[in-house]
Amino acid sequence: MTAAKRVLLAVLAIVVCVATAARAAETLDIGSRLELFADGVLVEKLTDARLQLHSPIAREAVFRFDAPWEGGQSGYATVFKDGQRYRLYYRGGGDLVRERTCLAESKDGINWERPKLGLFEVNGSKENNIVWTGEKKAYCESHNFSPFNDANPSAPPAQRYKAVTLGRVVLPGEKDHRNVLLAFVSPDGVHWQRLGNRPIITEGSFDSHNCAFWDANRNEYVCYLRQGIQGKRGVCRATSKDFINWTQPEPLHYGDAPLEHFYTNGILTYCRAEHLYLGFPMRFVPPQERNTVGFDNRKTDGLSDAVFMAGRDGLHFDRRFMEAFIRPGLDPRNWGGAHGNSTPVWGLVQTSPEEMSIYWMEHYDNYPEDTGMIPQIRRGTLRTDGFVSVSAGYKGGECLTRPLSFKGSRLVLNVSTSAVGSVKVEIQGVAGRPMPGFGLDDCAEIWGDEIERVVKWKGGPDVSKLAGKPVRLRFVMKDADLYSIRFRS
Repeated sequence: MTAAKRVLLAVLAIVVCVATAARAAETLDIGSRLELFADGVLVEKLTDARLQLHSPIAREAVFRFDAPWEGGQSGYATVFKDGQRYRLYYRGGGDLVRERTCLAESKDGINWERPKLGLFEVNGSKENNIVWTGEKKAYCESHNFSPFNDANPSAPPAQRYKAVTLGRVVLPGEKDHRNVLLAFVSPDGVHWQRLGNRPIITEGSFDSHNCAFWDANRNEYVCYLRQGIQGKRGVCRATSKDFINWTQPEPLHYGDAPLEHFYTNGILTYCRAEHLYLGFPMRFVPPQERNTVGFDNRKTDGLSDAVFMAGRDGLHFDRRFMEAFIRPGLDPRNWGGAHGNSTPVWGLVQTSPEEMSIYWMEHYDNYPEDTGMIPQIRRGTLRTDGFVSVSAGYKGGECLTRPLSFKGSRLVLNVSTSAVGSVKVEIQGVAGRPMPGFGLDDCAEIWGDEIERVVKWKGGPDVSKLAGKPVRLRFVMKDADLYSIRFRS
């Protein structure tokens, strides 16, 4: 062999190694975790199919802010499942009267009750559901009190629940009051106290619904807060190991999507797939961008709806869906009152094996003294994992995933078809050739509507011999929606 041939073979070997390494680097290891199509990360190619956003179905109005200590400017609500009960925290009242943090509870996420806690007096009585109120009337500790059940395994029992909320203080070296974030803790979610004597975050606007929680992916606390970005109301993230010392807030990134006003952010990790971050921001349209003067003969300072976004690192979010996730709808009382209407309650709860519940504000008015409107919370439902689907119409379509590696012996789909619809699955090698026994013709046709449907081929459902190998999944669909996939034992 000549020296030139040896050099050529060596170069070819390097190219092959580099190409193989590149393909391996592109392989997404999903293990046995649930994977949604919410951010498009799984998809390499769609043919006559699309990623379809699914809005929640509006159900009943579940809570009305009509107690004497609540009223027209109540809002900034938080919901989560806590053991066998659901908890709803919210601001009662507003800066026109007095701001109070209140708690309601439910066994089913639909029927809510105000417990009589006996902690704070209103009009000579402590028979109310108030868990905290600041010393001053407004913008003092109860404007946007945002609690969460701390999942940090190292959290002491006295701090099992934590919260962030707005305060107004004069910082050292400054003369004027400024908005800051304060930290609160509680052993039971009812009895609260300040954590430390100083603010935890000072760079931001904070006069919105700031959300904090323990992020198990990062093994630290995260806080999503409001801050101006390029002339828009934007969202930033700060992090902390101890809930006391926090990093400087960093703006979120949305790729090529245009910046819009996000009045709230509603970001959380999805309870069924905690590696996935979902956001439900309230999108604000100020009057200078759309003339709303005289709309429905009401005063208003803008319009609002809600949008959807998803990501994998909590900082970069996919905003391919620019359309509304929640619209104001037919009720004219939801057009206007821009600081509240269509604002999602922070939190997402599963209320049955087939159903996720999301909640949002209605009938909010920035000028309740003129209209006498009382805001309420509307419940909406989504199919479990049903935020986004790979969707194909009657003529059919296909979805090809990027290279994946998995653990498990069964492929399970969350899938829905029409009576004439169908789905078939082919498992391919990275090069695109069907794996023996797992070709399209080997797959049993899938039809129906199931949250967990096991895929079967002629040889049965067992895919364990392919576990750990880079593969692609090819879905051939007709009049069908595919919401999620999972490999499991």
